Amino acid sequence: MQHKSLDEIRPVAQVMPAGAGKMSRREKLERWATVLESYPGRVRPLLRIEYMPEQERVLLRGDETPLSVAYGDPILRDQGLASDRFGDAKGFFELTDQEAHHLLCDCHYHGTMTAAGVAARARSIANRVSFRELWDRTREAAASWW
Repeated sequence: MQHKSLDEIRPVAQVMPAGAGKMSRREKLERWATVLESYPGRVRPLLRIEYMPEQERVLLRGDETPLSVAYGDPILRDQGLASDRFGDAKGFFELTDQEAHHLLCDCHYHGTMTAAGVAARARSIANRVSFRELWDRTREAAASWW
């Protein structure tokens, strides 16, 4: 085993302080996108997930999928990603059925899925303004008028 200082490993690793808080949905999706962008291998979509019964879909997994790439990241696992199964990832990343389908199903890629492409889609989802954020902004603006 090699021992290295934080300064020596910082260029090749994402160093997070012990006891760092739980990531928000946006942070988890951003982390997944970053992990995908640095993934050197091929990624494969899940096949025809919209036609599967829910009880089968939640257990769905596959090697070389964006889900297995996410599960390979120790930070996401430390944050609570339980497995590379569809149901666990959907819950962990707080994805709607439509978002998960758009990110992972073969019907949206037609043989062209790349890790960078999935990363871009994950970032797009992460950067959407939620209803809650919109409501909070509206309340703040209204409060400044009074």
